[in-house]
Amino acid sequence: MSDAATARPPARHAWPGLLMALAGAIAFSGKAIIVKLAYRHGVDAMVLLMYRMLFALPLFVLLAWWAGRGQPRLTRRDALAVLGLGFSGYYLASYLDFIGLQFISASLERLILYLTPTLVLLLGWLRHGRRVNGRQALAMAISYAGVLLVFGHELALDRPHVAIGATLVLLSTASYAVYLDSSGQVVQRLGAARLTGLASTVACALCIGQFLLLRPLADALVPAPVIGLSVLNAVACTFTPVLLVMLAIERLGSALTSQIGMVGPVSTILMGVVLLGEPFTGWIAAGTLGVLTGVTLLARWR
Repeated sequence: MSDAATARPPARHAWPGLLMALAGAIAFSGKAIIVKLAYRHGVDAMVLLMYRMLFALPLFVLLAWWAGRGQPRLTRRDALAVLGLGFSGYYLASYLDFIGLQFISASLERLILYLTPTLVLLLGWLRHGRRVNGRQALAMAISYAGVLLVFGHELALDRPHVAIGATLVLLSTASYAVYLDSSGQVVQRLGAARLTGLASTVACALCIGQFLLLRPLADALVPAPVIGLSVLNAVACTFTPVLLVMLAIERLGSALTSQIGMVGPVSTILMGVVLLGEPFTGWIAAGTLGVLTGVTLLARWR
C-alpha cells in the first residue's frame, strides 16, 4: 500500500474534519456581513475594529498561553518576528479591510481577499526569485478577470468611491500575503497555534492602542447593537474559525481544507443577499466562478 493511501483518513474519521473546515470557512465569511451591519449604526472603521479586537484579545491570549505550555521562551529573533507578523498579517490587513468595506459590497470584498494565493505566488517571484510558469499565470489571469467583472458591475451601479474601497481591500490582501510569505520559518519554530495566538495578540494591542491614541474615549460610546455585533464578530468570525481551521488541517491536511474553504466567497454572497439586500446578478455569478476557478487551478498547478 502506498504512503498516500495510508495517509488518507478513513471516511468515517474524516467527517469531523470536513464539518470543522466547512464551519470555519462560513464563519470567516460572516465577518464582512457583520461589519456592514455595524456600519449602519454610524460607527467608523477604527471604533469597530477596536471593539472587535478588544473582545477577541482574551481569547487569543488564552490560545497563545495554551499553545506555549512546555515550550521554550521566545528568543529576541522570534519576538521581533511575531511583532512584525502581527502588524502585517492581522493589524494592518484588518484595518485596511474594515475601511475598504465602507465603500464596496461584501461580495466584492470577499472575492478580492480570495486572491491571496495569487499574491503569495507573486511575492515568491519578487522576493525569492521563484519561477511563475505559464499555467500559473493563466490561473492568476482567470482569478483577476473574475474580480474585474464584479468590480465593473459595482462601477456600473454608480457607487461612489468603489475604486478606493477595492484598492484598500487589495492592499489588505497584500498585507496578509506578506504575512503568509514571511511566516514559514517562524511557524516551524513556534507552531501554527502559538504563532497565531501571539501575532493576533499583538494585533489586538495595536488596534486598541491606535484608538486610545487617536480618539477621545467618548467615541467608544456606541449603540448597543454595535457591541453585540462586535462580540459576535470577535468570537464567531475571528477566534472560532481560527481554531476550526487549525483542527481541520490536523485531520484533513492543508490541501483539502483549503478546497473546502472555497465555500467562503459563495456563503458571503448568499449572506449579503439575504442579510444586507445586496443584489445578485449574472455578473457577480460569473465573477465568482472566475475567481474560484482560477484559485483552484493555481492550487492544482503549483
